[in-house]
Amino acid sequence: MQSSERPSAPQYDERLTAPGPWWLIAALLGLSGGLVAMPLGVVPMLGGVIAAGALAAIGVSAYGSARVRVVAGSLVAGDARIPVEALGEPQALDAEEARAWRTYKADPRAFMLLRGYVPRAVRVEVTDPDDPTPYVYLSTRDPEALAAAIRTARAAAVAE
Repeated sequence: MQSSERPSAPQYDERLTAPGPWWLIAALLGLSGGLVAMPLGVVPMLGGVIAAGALAAIGVSAYGSARVRVVAGSLVAGDARIPVEALGEPQALDAEEARAWRTYKADPRAFMLLRGYVPRAVRVEVTDPDDPTPYVYLSTRDPEALAAAIRTARAAAVAE
């Protein structure tokens, strides 16, 4: 591998999926759609179950499909792609500190990919002077592994 090439295999890859109870709620919403249409007959009731259940499932899966990756010298979080050279030292946050950074410590200019059902997170300063974003906040189930992957990718980028 030449020094200008970056590894394309993800050093970290996590999908922030919705928790199980959310899928139960989606199923119950589908059932309620059928109950609303029940006075109209069996076929409309089944249509209501299918339509309401599908809409609820689409909503849960769309919200729960966020992905956090460190790949090819970039931190990819949702739709954002940030070169690791533009990032400072990552900080793994426990549940209490993550809640503080989601609430009263939060900066409205920060990029935040947060999921309320994931209690821990990583916070990384953005060191690019041309970027007004002060930091990146990412919900993650394994903040230590994500922080380590960012550190490794930054060290590899600096060594190039």
